[in-house]
Amino acid sequence: MTSYPTLQRKLTTAPRTWLITGVAGFIGSNLLEALLRLDQHVVGLDNFATGHQRNLDEVQREVTAEQWARFRFIAGDIRNPSDCRMSCAGVDHVLHQAALGSVPRSIDDPVATNATNIDGFLNMLIAARDCRVKSFVYAASSSTYGDHPGLPKVEDVIGKPLSPYAVTKYVNELYAEVFARTYGFASIGLRYFNVFGKRQDPNGAYAAVIPRWIAAMINGEDVFINGDGESSRDFCFIENTVQANLLAATTADESARNQVYNIAVGERTTLNQLFAALKDSLSNSGISYSRPPVYRDFRPGDVRHSLADIGKARKLLAYAPQFDIRAGIERAMPWYVDFLRSAQPLKRHTA
Repeated sequence: MTSYPTLQRKLTTAPRTWLITGVAGFIGSNLLEALLRLDQHVVGLDNFATGHQRNLDEVQREVTAEQWARFRFIAGDIRNPSDCRMSCAGVDHVLHQAALGSVPRSIDDPVATNATNIDGFLNMLIAARDCRVKSFVYAASSSTYGDHPGLPKVEDVIGKPLSPYAVTKYVNELYAEVFARTYGFASIGLRYFNVFGKRQDPNGAYAAVIPRWIAAMINGEDVFINGDGESSRDFCFIENTVQANLLAATTADESARNQVYNIAVGERTTLNQLFAALKDSLSNSGISYSRPPVYRDFRPGDVRHSLADIGKARKLLAYAPQFDIRAGIERAMPWYVDFLRSAQPLKRHTA
């Protein structure tokens, strides 16, 4: 994790026990690495539906043997209440990342998305409440803004959801609010905006745009852009997201609890601009890509533009993103290149 002295002092002077659900996934494994580097004790829960053992193996290589010994892995499923109770036992802080992501996946299989993202979320809320954890931070989503056209996105103004995935993430927020009112159980939701960085899976039909495009460029394949390329997103580097999770979990400000926050950078990048930035970064790594992008139809369920107002997170959580999109791409690109070049064979990326 990037240097954040106040947060690091807070954690290293008072070690705690953390639970990360979805620990073998992209965001979960980065949270694991950051916490172990801070000499915290971590319990991780995952069923490997979308996570990978290789992510855990990489974290083990990145930390000391003593730090790795502070990690305990539970092979389990948030859809199973007993797995949730077992993983929450003796835990101070929960970072709930487990979910079936992807708008297209939810359109293809809304039942599976609902079972994991709503039933599993409720199981985790109950287990964390019953185990009296000190804080519960969960991964919310910018998809909650739905069809509301206003920019930038402000937390208390949303539209109608555009996909089953968006419905599930909004229901998470509703359940969290009800648990606060009914049981006095506090939580914090972080609405992620297009997180990217190392360990983000470039393979599969539902791969995120940045790793999928990088893989295509390295393979010399076409890069497909849905629409005209002028759709825009607020891309957030993973280390900004890690910072936000740890700040939310450890806040002593009661007014900061039972809130949802935009976690992004507050800058808008079009897909055409993203394409150019990835080409430039690969060129800096000695990889030339000369093909023009291939434009195709807009994808169902996608929003046209997304841009976050992060003022609330700055004010109540002291959130201060340290990487804009170009800095994040430059920091992540060596990992993408090493990972994709070592993959044998690389899968094709035409989804």
